[in-house]
Amino acid sequence: MLDFHIKLWYNFKRREVLTMKIPYIKGVIEKIADEVVYLPGGDFTKELVKDADALIVRTRTLCNRELLEGSRVKFIATATIGYDHIDTEYCREAGITWTNCPGCNAGSVEQYVHAALLLLRRKKGLRLENATLGVVGVGHVGSRVARMAKDLGMRVLLNDPPRADKGETGFVDLATIARECDVITFHTPLNREGKFCTFHLADEHFFGELKRTPYIINSSRGEVVDTEALLAALSEGRVKDAVIDTWENEPDVNRDLLDSAFLATPHIAGYSADGKANATRMSLEALCRFWGIEATFDIVPPEYSGINFSEDPEEAFLQAYDPTRDSEWLKASPEKFEWFRGNYPLRREV
Repeated sequence: MLDFHIKLWYNFKRREVLTMKIPYIKGVIEKIADEVVYLPGGDFTKELVKDADALIVRTRTLCNRELLEGSRVKFIATATIGYDHIDTEYCREAGITWTNCPGCNAGSVEQYVHAALLLLRRKKGLRLENATLGVVGVGHVGSRVARMAKDLGMRVLLNDPPRADKGETGFVDLATIARECDVITFHTPLNREGKFCTFHLADEHFFGELKRTPYIINSSRGEVVDTEALLAALSEGRVKDAVIDTWENEPDVNRDLLDSAFLATPHIAGYSADGKANATRMSLEALCRFWGIEATFDIVPPEYSGINFSEDPEEAFLQAYDPTRDSEWLKASPEKFEWFRGNYPLRREV
């Protein structure tokens, strides 16, 4: 009986606060919540959220004690895979349920890395069929990247200490990755402490162990790679080149790394329309489960129009998405990092 009354209370007295960068949500969330407030991700304040029942956010909204204490918030959904912007320990203490969207943009990040590999072949002469790819972090994203690379004819080595610690097989240590790989791509969450800390996982020691002058790809979290150590490795010829989508101190990116990187993009590897739609759907489904109401909505991103795709599969793939454009934009106007993210054009996974 108590549960029934709780559901009714939410049904008649709920309020939703959203960032303006949650795609495809407007017009749908209004069917679920009675009052909706749209805010830029950086504009969430203690005063504005105090009467909210639930928040749906992305990475730019820091959900911690400072924001949430004394508020009515009982549910937070982040429409992202990563959740390092949520103080999960405080949420546990305060009785706040939170959820993320694991795997929502895995296909999008796979598309980004796939395109980067094709461009490394075209513009840098990397022979994929003779190259070894090291995948660091083999979750939803890393698993897809590994399968894609094998389809391209690459030898693939996998590193995932948390999975290996559970007794799973098929993984190598980071030293083996450093020693044997021609390309190393990072897909780990950001853990700043603990047994599986990933903060500056690629540090001076890691770059000192490299043997094959690899290409480095980071589309996980900027802080997984030590920027100064990477710059030194590039300068000293221990790293051949870099593809950087995630940066330390975003949106204030390191200009030396920006200039040095083969591809430098504004944290958009996971920004396909498909990935965004998945994240929005998963967030709304989680909210409906929390409130005990039925999810009756369909979120479908728009299709490409006006593109005559080539019959050549590789050319068609790069027609659908070539990160060169995103890199050129950021290199020309790094101060518009957040603007590029907030106004990102349609990109489909095809």
